[in-house]
Amino acid sequence: LVRDKDGQKMSKSKGNILDPLDIIDGIALDDLVAKRTSGLMQPQMAAKIEKATRKEFPAGIPAHGADPLRFTMAALAGPGRDIKFDLGRAEGYKNFCNKLWNATRFVLMNTEGFAAQGTPPLLTAAEHWILRDLENLCAEMPEYFEFSGDAPLGENAYRFDLATQSLYEFAWNRYCDWFVEMAKPALQGHDQAAADSTRHTLLFVLEAMLRLLHPVIPFVTEALWRHVAPKLGIEAETISLQPYPRIEGLADRARASDFAWVQGAVIQLRAVRGQMGIKPGMLVPLLVEGELDDPHQLERHASSIQSMARIESIAHIDAGTAPPSMAIPYGRLNVHIPLEGLVDLVAVRARLDKELAKVASEKEKSETKLAKFGGSVPPAVVEQERRRLADWTTKLDALTAQRARL
Repeated sequence: LVRDKDGQKMSKSKGNILDPLDIIDGIALDDLVAKRTSGLMQPQMAAKIEKATRKEFPAGIPAHGADPLRFTMAALAGPGRDIKFDLGRAEGYKNFCNKLWNATRFVLMNTEGFAAQGTPPLLTAAEHWILRDLENLCAEMPEYFEFSGDAPLGENAYRFDLATQSLYEFAWNRYCDWFVEMAKPALQGHDQAAADSTRHTLLFVLEAMLRLLHPVIPFVTEALWRHVAPKLGIEAETISLQPYPRIEGLADRARASDFAWVQGAVIQLRAVRGQMGIKPGMLVPLLVEGELDDPHQLERHASSIQSMARIESIAHIDAGTAPPSMAIPYGRLNVHIPLEGLVDLVAVRARLDKELAKVASEKEKSETKLAKFGGSVPPAVVEQERRRLADWTTKLDALTAQRARL
C-alpha cells in the first residue's frame, strides 16, 4: 500500500493522492487543487484540502520524469507491506539522472575521436580501484534480480531497494564523484598511455554501469548508451537486448587498495579544510612527517592528492619541526596544513577551546554514568557506555594535541 510521506493512506477524501502522471509531467498548483477538490464524497472537506495542498505544493509539482519516479518506487520497495512515498525522494533521483547525464557528457567530450575495443589496459591505481568495485557490483546484483528454476530464493531476492542503493552508491559516489574527478589529472598529464588507458576505462565502466542501471531507469540509460557503445566497438540497436554485465578478474586488488589509501587521505584533508574554513578554491601547502612502508607511495599519488584536495605543494619535514598547523594523523604519517596566512589563529584557538570544553563535558558525563551503574544494569548497556567513553577520550586526546600545536 502506497501511503503519503506522513504514513497516511492516500485517499480522495483526505486529498493527499499523488497522480503518477503529475509527478512525471508536472502540474500547476491551481490544476492540482482543482483535481484534488473535484468530485469529493464530502464537499465540506474541499477548503481544508485546498489549504493543505497550497501549503505542501506552493509552486505546484515540477516535472520529474518517468525514470526518477521508477527509481523512487524501486528504492522504497522494502520488505514491509507499505510504502511511504516522499516526493523529495523523486527529486533526489531526478538529480541522480542529471548527474549520470553530465558524467556521460564529460566522458564523451574527453573521448572525442577516441575509440577502443575489449578491456582497458588499466595503467593507473584509480582504474584498478573502479574496476574492482564494478566487479563487486556485478557479483552482487544477481542476488536481487536473477532467480532460476525451482531453486529456493535467497534472503535478498526481490530486494529492489537494496539493488537501487548499491547502484546509486556506485554510480554517484564512486564513478561520478571519485573516478571521474581522479581521471582529470591523468587526462591532462603528459603520460599519453595513462591518458588513453583512463579514457578506455571511463568508457568501459560507464557502458557496463548503464547496463546495470537499465532495469531501473530504462529511458535515460537507453539514450546515453547509444552514444557510449559505438566508442567501444559495440554494434547493437538497443541496450535492452544486451546481456546483464558479468565482469570479473580484471582488477589488481593490491593496486585498488593503493588507491583506497589515496581516497582516505583526500577525505581527511577535505574535512580539515572545511573545519578550518579554508575557501574551496584556495591552494594550501602540505607538510608530511613520518615514513610509509612503501617509500614511493606518496610520490606516486602526489598529483592526484594535490588535484583532489587543492594542495599547492607537498614537502617532507623532520619529526617535531612543524610550524603552527592543523595536524592530521593518517596511518604512519602526520600531515600538517600550516595555519599562517590561511586562517585567523585567534579564531581557530577559540573554536578549539569551545570544542575541547564540550568534549571534556561529555567525557565527564560518561564517567559519572559508569560510576553510578549498579549490578542491575544489563552488560550490553555497560559495554556501550564504555565504548562511548573510549570514543570521547580518544577525541579529547586528539583535540588537546591539536590545541597544543597552536
